[in-house]
Amino acid sequence: MKKYNNIDFNIKNINEDVELYGWASKVRNLGGIIFIDLRDRSGIIQLTINPDSSCYELAEKIRNEYVLKVKGKIKERLNKNPNLKTGDIEVIVSEIEILNEASTPVFELDKNDALEDTRLKYRYLDLRRDEIKNNLITRHKIMMCARKFFNDNDFIEVETPILSKSTPEGARDYLVPSRVNKGSFYALPQSPQIYKQLLMIGGIERYYQIARCFRDEDLRADRQPEFTQIDMEMSFVCEEDVMNITEKLFKKIFKEIKNVNIKLPLMRMKYCDAIDKYGSDRPDLRFGMEIIDVTELLNKADFAIFNNIVNDNGIINAIVVKNAADKYSRKDIDVLADFVKNYKANGLFFLKYNEEFTGSIAKILDDNISKELIKKLKIKDNDLILITAGERLIVKQSLGALRCKIAKDLQLYKNDDYKLLWVVDFPSFEYSEEEGRYVSSHHPFTAPKDEDIDKLLTDKENCYSKAYDIVCNGYETGGGSIRIHTADVQQKMFEALELTKEEIKDKFGFFVNAFKYGTPPHGGLAIGLERLTMLLCETDNIKDVIAFPKTSSASCLMSDAPNEVDIKQLQDLKIKIEK
Repeated sequence: MKKYNNIDFNIKNINEDVELYGWASKVRNLGGIIFIDLRDRSGIIQLTINPDSSCYELAEKIRNEYVLKVKGKIKERLNKNPNLKTGDIEVIVSEIEILNEASTPVFELDKNDALEDTRLKYRYLDLRRDEIKNNLITRHKIMMCARKFFNDNDFIEVETPILSKSTPEGARDYLVPSRVNKGSFYALPQSPQIYKQLLMIGGIERYYQIARCFRDEDLRADRQPEFTQIDMEMSFVCEEDVMNITEKLFKKIFKEIKNVNIKLPLMRMKYCDAIDKYGSDRPDLRFGMEIIDVTELLNKADFAIFNNIVNDNGIINAIVVKNAADKYSRKDIDVLADFVKNYKANGLFFLKYNEEFTGSIAKILDDNISKELIKKLKIKDNDLILITAGERLIVKQSLGALRCKIAKDLQLYKNDDYKLLWVVDFPSFEYSEEEGRYVSSHHPFTAPKDEDIDKLLTDKENCYSKAYDIVCNGYETGGGSIRIHTADVQQKMFEALELTKEEIKDKFGFFVNAFKYGTPPHGGLAIGLERLTMLLCETDNIKDVIAFPKTSSASCLMSDAPNEVDIKQLQDLKIKIEK
């Protein structure tokens, strides 16, 4: 008699007796007939209780979110609802059992106007909403698709430890005190990086895992303190091998989840080109607005600000917002100027073109510069040109962020338009002002380009790695590298990072020791499950695709975690809290 999903039923089930379970999503008493929208995970089906029904008196007591068991017969609806999958039918109820009553929800579940903090505090109610529920179902489907793909391609799923050694990989570790070994700590893994490399040394050859990871870092809209990676590693491979298998996985996921056909192979873009043209190592290619260098051209103008910047080895760059000059008032441009200041830009200059230039720097343009500018930037009537000048990286990053803001404001793309690419040839190092030294751009196990091995100790600024990120719509959805597999190169890398012998032994001793026993060439990649799910669910908030997310301060409003613990627990761990 019972079917588990409401939407299993349709017009073909007319006159069948059914037994259903679920929540009263909406109760409507029309002064005679009572209608109840019964909701389960699959959807809604309408219940009808007639005044002559033996359960009518009980049905009058039912309120929204009561948990019900009902029996009845499926009939065709007179007033059909095209918005419901079960809109052609209803269940004429003969028996009702109230399995549990419910307090009035603190927000309306069929609307999307509750404050985020309220939704997070009552997340178990928020999960009943179709938006969040469907996102979690999509996440489940992605994981199932990935598992089937890897299983079909000769990978082995292996779990790696959650309690591990602290081996810093860029962010702060979450530490777990040991009760048995007083004064010692485990670390929660930032990734399975070392373990999956050890699996390659162990001869597993093709590994995958849907792995939980933890990083104690500042949060943002697409980042959480705990997250999930679709993780993989392969032996005897080069960059192309890893990228090819990843592309096939993405093609399968996008086809099964969104019925989108991704054309392979994906385009490759060098890191330096991504920064130069888009101001980001995760460029959004759904719209144009490339960053264009106009240093040489605008330095010809008699304008001290530009001239001084160029004399100090700075640059002048521009973006062109096509056919948008009339959409931006001076006040609107001031808002954009404030925006780029967040990226340390000194200021924002603008030009509008309608047969001639107007704007903040129109007076510095003579006829020759104007003609050259029109030609170089391919300017047409009603175009808006936005310009900033200064230190190279600041200029690139500020205009890169600005182009994305403008594209969003002007709705120059659709959320279901997917543009994927590989960003390759990342620098091996980046300089840390805080530490006063070069640090790994990715992690210390990333293999440098063969031609750059000899530069590790002498020319760090010009060392590039066998690293690759897969980017979708401005998000890094996955990243990986070919790993160092020889002890001598790994030692050079540690020396380049200025690690002492004691630090190497303390942090990575067990790993370095494993290199002595025949390490195969290997490489891999990790896909951010939440970011990929976020893109496929067409949301820009990572909390929407996590069952129980944390806030931007890494706290859980629902459970009040983190919280203070009993003094006895601290005493068992020999930990004392300093006030």
